[in-house]
Amino acid sequence: MGNDIEALQTVARAPLRTLRPQDLDHILTHPRRTLVRLTDNGALTRIAKGIYTAPPNGHDGRTWKPTLEAAGLAAGTARFGNRNAILMGIGAARHWAAIPRAIGVTTIAVPEAGRGPVDLDHGGTVHFIPRNLDRIDAVLERTELGPALVATPAQTLFDLAMKPMQGGMPDEAAAAIKNLLAVVTAKDLRKIMSRHTRANATLRAALDTLEREGRHG
Repeated sequence: MGNDIEALQTVARAPLRTLRPQDLDHILTHPRRTLVRLTDNGALTRIAKGIYTAPPNGHDGRTWKPTLEAAGLAAGTARFGNRNAILMGIGAARHWAAIPRAIGVTTIAVPEAGRGPVDLDHGGTVHFIPRNLDRIDAVLERTELGPALVATPAQTLFDLAMKPMQGGMPDEAAAAIKNLLAVVTAKDLRKIMSRHTRANATLRAALDTLEREGRHG
């Protein structure tokens, strides 16, 4: 019982309330077994294979589940470390309400390549996108699991325009670009573009629209 309480407290104190069994090797002899037991009791919930989250506000882990975006950030944080996962692309567009309906995938920027998509236990797929995180314009936003980094609206517009196929939902990406134009200024977008050497036709058209509408910032 003492080990269970210590394990639960350790998970709850972790970034985004999420850990992997190997993160508990220093306090438990059989961490996986303990996490499974806590999950069966509703004290934790498994969001993906080998990734466990402590539900906030006393929720029962057998019935509660995080949003897709929060779960993706939690999975990325558990794998790559605190502040090493950024909600981006269609995931960030969902956060900024530029995609109003729920979708089945999200995109998380991470510092390493070669990580395949992760299927979440409660449905949905997380795509890990290798990026230089220092070049992403991001802000710290509140999620149901704690504070996490989210690409700004201007950065999100840039990413969706340049790579609309990331996440495999190009129609949603195109619709999100139109919605983001209502909250992004030309100054915002030019700032992001200045960090990169390329701009495609979609991005140039977005900037032209902002300047034509007088949204200079």
